[in-house]
Amino acid sequence: MAHVSDPYIFTSDTLPSDPRFLPPLANGLLGWRVYNNIMHMGGVYNGEGGHCHRADVPCPLAVMMETVDPAKHIYTLDTNTGIFTHTLSSASMTASQSLYSHRFYPNVMVMEVLLVRQVTSEEPVTVTLDSSFTPQSKDIIFESGPDYRGGKHIQGQTTTAEFPGGSCPTVHLIWTPVPPTLTLLPEQTKARWGFILVVANTMDTAQASYDEGLSLMATGNLRPSHEKAWKELWLQSRVEVKGSESLCKALIGCMFYLLSAFPSIHDTSTSFGGVSPGGLSNGGDGQDYWGHVFWDQDVWMYPGVALFYPKLARAVLEYRVGTVDGAKDNAQSQGFKGLKFPWESAVSGREVCPEDIYGQQEIHINGDVALAFQHYFYLTEDLSMFTEGRGSEVIFGVADYWVSRVTWHPEEQKYHLLGVMPPDEYYSDVNNSVYTNATVKLSLQFAVELADLLQHPAPKEWQEVAEHIEIPFDPEAQYHPEFDGYKQGQPVKQADTVMLGYPLGMPMSLKVRRNDLEAYEPVTDPKGPAMTWGMFAIGWLELGEAEKAQRLLEKCFKNIQGPFQVWSESSDGSGAVNFLTGMGGFLQAVLFGYTGFRVQKECLAFSPLLPDDICELCVRGVNYLGSQMDWLLRRDEVCIILREKAANTKPHQLQVVLKSSGVKIPLMPGQPVTFPREPGCVSKIDSSSFCWPL
Repeated sequence: MAHVSDPYIFTSDTLPSDPRFLPPLANGLLGWRVYNNIMHMGGVYNGEGGHCHRADVPCPLAVMMETVDPAKHIYTLDTNTGIFTHTLSSASMTASQSLYSHRFYPNVMVMEVLLVRQVTSEEPVTVTLDSSFTPQSKDIIFESGPDYRGGKHIQGQTTTAEFPGGSCPTVHLIWTPVPPTLTLLPEQTKARWGFILVVANTMDTAQASYDEGLSLMATGNLRPSHEKAWKELWLQSRVEVKGSESLCKALIGCMFYLLSAFPSIHDTSTSFGGVSPGGLSNGGDGQDYWGHVFWDQDVWMYPGVALFYPKLARAVLEYRVGTVDGAKDNAQSQGFKGLKFPWESAVSGREVCPEDIYGQQEIHINGDVALAFQHYFYLTEDLSMFTEGRGSEVIFGVADYWVSRVTWHPEEQKYHLLGVMPPDEYYSDVNNSVYTNATVKLSLQFAVELADLLQHPAPKEWQEVAEHIEIPFDPEAQYHPEFDGYKQGQPVKQADTVMLGYPLGMPMSLKVRRNDLEAYEPVTDPKGPAMTWGMFAIGWLELGEAEKAQRLLEKCFKNIQGPFQVWSESSDGSGAVNFLTGMGGFLQAVLFGYTGFRVQKECLAFSPLLPDDICELCVRGVNYLGSQMDWLLRRDEVCIILREKAANTKPHQLQVVLKSSGVKIPLMPGQPVTFPREPGCVSKIDSSSFCWPL
């Protein structure tokens, strides 16, 4: 029988020639690219305003293992467990070095070395550990502290606060010293060494984490506790396809790196610093957008994670709530009311974009943030996020900003939004960006809806502006111009107007949807960022054109740099690395494209369609209104299994309603429901109204 390789294991006998494509290991708090002598910690930035960037933290685990004897090298990233292993095999021995960022204890990173003798011999077996670590950083002034339980200790503070009068974070490192060589003595057949590194903001946390690490190591539980945490994540959700090995591997890579950027589902203690386009492993001075948080987090990365992990979705929203004071400051400094979320965000929520024009004009970020909150509410009905969680402050603050930012045009009886930059950054200072104005409408409508739920008096202007905001449309060409004065055929940087259909869900005829796709696809920059083609693919899937969608998705494969499935922002390998934004767009094309999932106010709608070369799509762990469902999509049928509900939960009773026949099928835990492939929705059994997608 042929050996079937595990698609979750990425392996190679050589390292990528460009070190930027070495695999990142992260856990939502610490991020590191293997072998690099620099790592980063969530929420630790250095530099003021536009100079603010992730502070470089030196990494004591920057160690290459070598032997004198000629040996065979194998490098493996196991995404099942989040462990990277370098194995050296020679005639006399096998040595393996494993590296991981602990998934359960987020302050801990680990290196383990295992030496095994292959032949009986009196000779000692030695490997060298070549370290590139130096205990200094250009961002943090470190000084040595006293050793702690055999561990080296340095501590320091970043040199410059994010804004005048702001605080500079402190960083403590405690690590097991790494010797230059490790030796297996003649009488030993094998031996194992463990090295831990702890990074924390306070001495107390650093020491407590180091104690925890040592005690786990002593009981043999350090690695198992890490593997168990990853296993738990994968048990909650998986996205797998049959028919295309490259697509399956790409999806696993996307899920793995996105999950690595989020905190542990058990971790409630550390405040989450958000997700930047290159993740925590990247983002130092001048690279990968300085580690700032953009709309990339809320629009591109968040939806694929929110569909499975409400707790992780909530962490994104809590990050935005934590930046409300800065957003208030941004709005005031522009002369407006409410909240203006920064185009580029670090810790405070004040604008840290190096170029003013983006922070001043790319204001669709406000609508993008509000959309993530709305999406979360429709998926979970978790009102606590909006009450104790202060989410209502975000939604109402965004609404107040829009009302103060729009201009009334009496002759058209419309509100205009003047002097903006659309998502398509080739244009600035334009009026009525159709994408931006559509997000204004949506976020104001949601503010009215939420105010009603919370019995909060909503200013009448919220509804008025929502109803009368200008949405550019060309009645002759039957398409949406990108902004006032846009001429068909003008070049476009990235997905912009095509996002009206998805994710914004703006009602339009299929003809208009098609016209938008056909107008913008040929003029979109082929060198534009990776996430763009996923949005076009979703559009074509809505129109039933699976093969066309597939061709666009295949463009993304050029952005995947082997062997560890690390994405680059551009197809030639340039731009931000480990480009989570592109991965998020790609994942959405499969999760919301092939399935047709649309998260709506009363239901989770679906409209499945697979391209010819995919015979099966399995989406496990879709989390809707407190229930988890596994979906199996085949060419002509769909099967849904509702998982057994967790103890002490009382999720709503759900049913499947098929669109054409109106057939209603209740979902019972553990009982598969199979029906012919057609559009429909999952809703509460007591729900009287249904909503259909296009």
